[in-house]
Amino acid sequence: MLVSFYWLFPLFLFVCGGWVFVSKRKHLLLTLLSLEFMVLSLFLILFIFLNLINCELFFSMVFLTFSVCEGALGLSILVSMIRTHGNDYFQSFSILQC
Repeated sequence: MLVSFYWLFPLFLFVCGGWVFVSKRKHLLLTLLSLEFMVLSLFLILFIFLNLINCELFFSMVFLTFSVCEGALGLSILVSMIRTHGNDYFQSFSILQC
């Protein structure tokens, strides 16, 4: 019973993050937060999997490093968009502008 909870809870978190990512597409900040939530649930799945097979947790540190880099890149894009357009709405952002 407890082993199935170890797998179902992170999968439920991932599905909830995906649902928020699909439903809240108006603001860039909300989409970035839902993507970070999905990354954290993937880290939890990876951590549980590596513990179950009695493997080293070095790969989880590499995964966290890449997720921090991804978060910093998303935050820099958010700051750049707010400086140029004044808000984080996707409606005001046009790809055709230089």
